[in-house]
Amino acid sequence: MPLEISPSGQPFAASVTGLDLSQPVSPDLVQEIRNAWLEHHVLAFPRQSMNDDDLERFTLLFGPFGDDPFIAPIPGRKHIIAVKRAADETAPIFAESWHTDWSFQAVPPAGTCLYGITIPPEGGDTLFANQHLALEQMPDVLRQKLEGRYAIHSARNAYAPSGFYGETDRAAGRSMDIRPSEDADATQRHPLITRHPETGREALFGCAGYIIGIDDMDQAESWDLLTEIYRWQTQPQFQYRHRWQQNMLLMWDNRSLLHMATGGYKGHDRLLHRTTIGSN
Repeated sequence: MPLEISPSGQPFAASVTGLDLSQPVSPDLVQEIRNAWLEHHVLAFPRQSMNDDDLERFTLLFGPFGDDPFIAPIPGRKHIIAVKRAADETAPIFAESWHTDWSFQAVPPAGTCLYGITIPPEGGDTLFANQHLALEQMPDVLRQKLEGRYAIHSARNAYAPSGFYGETDRAAGRSMDIRPSEDADATQRHPLITRHPETGREALFGCAGYIIGIDDMDQAESWDLLTEIYRWQTQPQFQYRHRWQQNMLLMWDNRSLLHMATGGYKGHDRLLHRTTIGSN
C-alpha cells in the first residue's frame, strides 16, 4: 500500500496512512515522512498498534532521543514518559498553556512523538499554533520590536519547587511523575525570531511561560512586549486542533509550533506515551 498523506483541512497538519509502524520503515519512506513533517508540521498516524519498542524505534528515525527533564520516565525505559491523568484526578490539566517543549534547554528538541493508549470518548484535544504563519502575518510595527532581540527562557515558573508543578502540585496527588528541582532556575537565551534548521523558514520561537524576560530590556517593558507577542502568536487563524483516537501516533515539529493540552474529559482515564526527538 502506498503512503497516503491527507491534509487536515485546517491551516496545517496532515494524517498519514499506508504503513505499519510496528514494522521497520525503509529509508525511502523515512525521507517521505520527514518531507511531509517539514511541510505540514504535525503528522497523525491513525490505527497503529505500537509497543514501547516500536515508539522508540520510530523516534530514532528522525534524530537522537532528546533529554526530558523534570518528568521521570516510565519503569524500564530511559526515553519514554507517561502523559496520564486519572479519572478522579483534581490537579490542573498538565500542559494546559501554550509552549514549545523544553525551549529553556541550550539546544531545544526538534520534535515530539505522542502515542495514544487510553483515550477518553470526548475532550483532551491538543491545540497547535504555527509560528511561521504568525511571523509571516505579523504587523511590521510589531516585528520591528522583535528584530535582533533575545528571549530569556527558564523552567522556573513550571518546575522549580515553588513553580506550578512544584511541591504544592505534588501534594495535590497528580498521577504524572513530575520531579521539581532547583535546576529549573537556570536560564537560556534564544532569539525571538529563529530560522528553521532544515527548511530555512523564519518563525517565532517560544512564548510567555518558558520565556521569563527579554535580554537588555527591563522587566515591565519586556512583559508588555511578551504579552503583545503572545496575543498575536496564539490567534485562531494560526491554529490546528487535534482530536485523538486510541492507537494514534502524533509527531510534531517544536521548531515551528507552539502547542497546549485541553481538558473536557473529567471522569475518564487518559494515557499517552511520549518521546522527544533531539536536535542533531
